[in-house]
Amino acid sequence: MNEQSIEQSFIDSADLKYQAAQQLSKPIALGIQALITCVTGGGKVLACGNGGSAADSQHFAAEFVGRYERERPELAAIALTTDSSVLTALSNDYGFEQIYAKQVRALGQAGDVLVAITTSGTSPNVLAAVKAAHEREMTVIALTGKGGGKMSASLRETDIHICVPHDRTSRIQEVHLLALHCLCEGVDNQLLGEKES
Repeated sequence: MNEQSIEQSFIDSADLKYQAAQQLSKPIALGIQALITCVTGGGKVLACGNGGSAADSQHFAAEFVGRYERERPELAAIALTTDSSVLTALSNDYGFEQIYAKQVRALGQAGDVLVAITTSGTSPNVLAAVKAAHEREMTVIALTGKGGGKMSASLRETDIHICVPHDRTSRIQEVHLLALHCLCEGVDNQLLGEKES
């Protein structure tokens, strides 16, 4: 990859963020409200995804439990991607499709939020987690791309869909990270008051 190609990657990423800003600002704002309702009501956030989206799930949970940029009380969040004993037991006994759904059924309660991340919108285990979240009367914040895939049809009217308008996985993941940071910052701003300019 030469310098020109590297520069083009930066430009392409920035261009997508500019294009997506208006389209995604409303669902991200709705996601912030859902998270605020959850955490101020004593609920918790569960997060899941595969590969890079699994890493994003863990990153998001870490920002909630620790902090984003400002000190605040800890917020309850669990990345369902991290317990190797649970993941291997469930995939061995029930199949990989159930690794998140069974955890959602075990840990999720009405009023909790599931952050479901899948760039394609078609990951069977993430879709199964959404179904389990609905069984538990949880709100779902779905982060997808590529038109939303099967996720679009799986969501309820009360769920929030943050669908990046792109088909390339790496670009979608870059916007997902920005969206997750916006969710964290929005929650902090509402809990602590808007940051002084």
